[in-house]
Amino acid sequence: MKNTLEEALARTSPRLVPPPTPFASIAIHLGVMALWFVLFARAFFLQGVVAWSTGIAYVVYDTVLLLFVAWKARVLLVPAAPPAAAGAAKLPTLGVIVAAHNEAAVLPITLDALFAQTRAPQQIVIADDGSTDGTAALLAQRYGLADPGEGQLSAPSRQYPDLRWLKLAHGGKARALNAALLAIATETVMTVDADTLLEPDACAAMASAFGREPALVAAAGLLTPVCDHTWSGRFFQWFQTYEYIRNFISRFAWMRADSLLLISGAFAGFRRDAVMAVGGFDADCLVEDYELIHRLRRYSARKGLGWDVRVLGTARARTDAPGTLTTFLRQRRRWFAGFLQTQYWYRDMTGNRKYGKLGLMMLPVKAFDTVQPIYGLTAFALLIGFLFDGRFTIVLPVLGVIVGKIAIDLAFHLYSVHLYRHWSGDRAHSSFGMAFLAAIFEPFSFQLMRHSGAALGWLHFLLGRRKWGVQNRTGIAAARNRESAASQ
Repeated sequence: MKNTLEEALARTSPRLVPPPTPFASIAIHLGVMALWFVLFARAFFLQGVVAWSTGIAYVVYDTVLLLFVAWKARVLLVPAAPPAAAGAAKLPTLGVIVAAHNEAAVLPITLDALFAQTRAPQQIVIADDGSTDGTAALLAQRYGLADPGEGQLSAPSRQYPDLRWLKLAHGGKARALNAALLAIATETVMTVDADTLLEPDACAAMASAFGREPALVAAAGLLTPVCDHTWSGRFFQWFQTYEYIRNFISRFAWMRADSLLLISGAFAGFRRDAVMAVGGFDADCLVEDYELIHRLRRYSARKGLGWDVRVLGTARARTDAPGTLTTFLRQRRRWFAGFLQTQYWYRDMTGNRKYGKLGLMMLPVKAFDTVQPIYGLTAFALLIGFLFDGRFTIVLPVLGVIVGKIAIDLAFHLYSVHLYRHWSGDRAHSSFGMAFLAAIFEPFSFQLMRHSGAALGWLHFLLGRRKWGVQNRTGIAAARNRESAASQ
């Protein structure tokens, strides 16, 4: 069993055995970059609003995507029929893997939420990725787990019989998850970050989805970001809250187009045998969860298996999110560099009809997304340049375009919040008033930060870097302390 995942990965990963790149993929990827050069050059030769063609292209592209998402997600306005109840015998067994590296401060919060689930998982494995903080003492003293020794799985806890400790040398999250996959014995597996707090019905919702849908191999839960209770934390939580809402509505829309690629490993469910068949998580990728979905879909299309990937409105959790500019840029740099890695490795799927809507629609969109931040930052820089150069015949009509785009974004923000509330039933973590303000201020603040993080991701990718630094996780712990204080 030791080399099972490595052998499967070698058979299924285009990173290890790169296939020929079809002409359509080359044309699409080069085309979006060539278009940027042409549109950028127009700023030096044309007058009027067309001199800002880079910005117009960015606005048009983003607006078309918003219209697509709004149309596809409209079904959320219609109350969904309750799913057919799956009998207890039909529900698959469910295990949870918590990959943890120096997470002693937040691990008890995550575990308490798992122990409080309405449908308890059959197994919980703490994949201790070489922690050097108080994790070992915490697991031994608070949870009654005996140190199993490096590379070994402990006996079950006496207090919590479903809890076990897998002690590993530090090798990164993907390797820790793979080791736990080999150690766990359930039919379905949930990955939960050590700074993620599940709602009480999260495990039940995930197990029910896999029980109802035999073709389902990966499912995403809904996440609400939580930041520290500082001014900086409140600022980033405000914008990220509505960014997450829009993103999950977008994932639902792409799911309806049978093209969902993005789930969050912070809270996701997988059919274990499918993940094992494709080789588990790739430790060479900066975004191992995103890359895994590509591999599952590629394998399914090649084998004609009809596997499905979904996002579940009934499975919810809160997760720690960056609350300072430094940690935010670091996170987005890593995310975007990993996105570029994955787009490059799976370039043979772009424009390839063998992969259906995924190859002909979603992946060409992702090809444009690789340069969207460059379009956005260039458009902003050109506008500032026109302004300082006194070229008001360009600036004034451009401002008109920007105001129109803000109006469109405002409508979509409010529509997204409305859809999200219908879908998830969660009204506590969103406000129409705050969504309204976010839509107005985001283009001049948070959006530029997001694009800057992506630009750093380009640099990270081109330089071949694999490290992304230490993230300080304080939001969930601070939120739980406030809740505890309020209840006393």
